[in-house]
Amino acid sequence: MRKLIMWNVVTLDGYFEGEKNWDLNFHELVWGKELEDFSLTQLKSADMLVFGKTTHKGMADYWTNAEEEIEIAKLMNEIPKVVCSSTLKTANWNNSTIVQDAVAEIPKLKRQGDGDMYLFGSGILSESLIKADLFDEFRLCIAPVLLGKGRLLFPQGIPYKKLKLLEAHPLATGGIILRYVPTENSRQ
Repeated sequence: MRKLIMWNVVTLDGYFEGEKNWDLNFHELVWGKELEDFSLTQLKSADMLVFGKTTHKGMADYWTNAEEEIEIAKLMNEIPKVVCSSTLKTANWNNSTIVQDAVAEIPKLKRQGDGDMYLFGSGILSESLIKADLFDEFRLCIAPVLLGKGRLLFPQGIPYKKLKLLEAHPLATGGIILRYVPTENSRQ
């Protein structure tokens, strides 16, 4: 069975994006050889990528034209992708499929494979999948910055969930990669 893994870079104060879509300048603070190698390892274990509509469009625009990070771009473009949207009619990025109801479809997709499914960005979708208890692991790279405003990755109203730390890996850039899994008794 596939595992659904959230992967996001967030600021120390919890923002995964600035005030506007794709305001991600803080990613530059943590990007380097270590994070590039980690990203490649993750992509090589992935047999599916999951996105919300906005993230899918932004990722498609970037990775189909990427001139740097060639190995990452190749994997991003080849791996099957699911875009979760109730309004999108077409998805033009290579190997993309649209699902209208993520909460209903993601469990089916998890049962259809044995690789990892990664969800990048996609704050609204992430919130829905957290509420439906569908994530098997949370992976975050904490950027050493206080952004002060923007879009929180974990907004108010998500359910209580106790997590177990699997790994804390500091990076030479000052960032830190954290890996957590929900515990069996994760609800109050």
